[in-house]
Amino acid sequence: MQLRDKSEAGQFIVLAEMEPPKGVDVTDFTANAIRVKDQVDAFVVPEMNSAVMRMSSLGASLILQSKGLPTVMQVNCRDRNRLGLQADLLAAGAIGVRNVMAVTGEDPSFGDHHQASAVYDIDLIELLKAVRGMTEGKDMAGVDLAGAPSFYCGSTVNAGVRGKALQLEIDEMKRKMDAGARFFITPPVFNMNDLSDFMEKASRAEVKVLPTVLLLKSVGMARYIDRHSDHVSVGDALIKRIMSASDKARECAQIAADTIQAAKNAGLDGVMIATLGWEHMLPQVLNLKPTEAQDAEHDDPNTSWGKHAGGK
Repeated sequence: MQLRDKSEAGQFIVLAEMEPPKGVDVTDFTANAIRVKDQVDAFVVPEMNSAVMRMSSLGASLILQSKGLPTVMQVNCRDRNRLGLQADLLAAGAIGVRNVMAVTGEDPSFGDHHQASAVYDIDLIELLKAVRGMTEGKDMAGVDLAGAPSFYCGSTVNAGVRGKALQLEIDEMKRKMDAGARFFITPPVFNMNDLSDFMEKASRAEVKVLPTVLLLKSVGMARYIDRHSDHVSVGDALIKRIMSASDKARECAQIAADTIQAAKNAGLDGVMIATLGWEHMLPQVLNLKPTEAQDAEHDDPNTSWGKHAGGK
């Protein structure tokens, strides 16, 4: 079943981020995807996350698509002007990519090529409108296309904001929806209760929200995220849980598995699993059974936003 069909049918979606290689050896890249192909609905292929130079999302998506693995190709405003972006989208549509994710893209100062110049010829709303326009058969200049691509388009939303910023984020999300976005991926979430304020408001828009389930790698990583990431909270309980574990890598995988189950129990539309280079751990994350305590703690389908999102 195509990602769009499964999403519109209200079924729980599992996406997995597959970081393209920094080089031409795609052995591990493809092998890691193939290992979990029956448990993942599509593979999100980022376009140079954190502005670190890697194989392009288009090229890496082509490699996965050629092996029968469905992808969500990421396109961003940072690296290409409107000509290049539309050219890549046409190529993606021609090779069978059916899902795209539009993002702004981090500034090159975050990456490994600080001399690079960001493009930002168009902004995110314009990019979403361009994707929608191309699916309707016209380019950004209004010229008819000789065959239109068919894309199910998503974007990002910062679901962890609070206070006045929350309404601004909801308003921006609605602008993205009006421009053509049909699903949204959040920053990492470690406790589904952190989404409650956002989902109370977002549920009225009938939006598909997929929290990112980030695979932690160490206590140090967990502490760093908890202290320095805006609107993302790991929490003392999870940090202590990793500290006390004899096999910390396995415990981090168990936490990710528990978080996926918590998203299901909360009635959310799905998850995107991000491993930050530990794609070899995906089978463990997807095959571990949730811990009983976690399952019981989050098994509450009676929240108002859970009822909405989980009306499946």
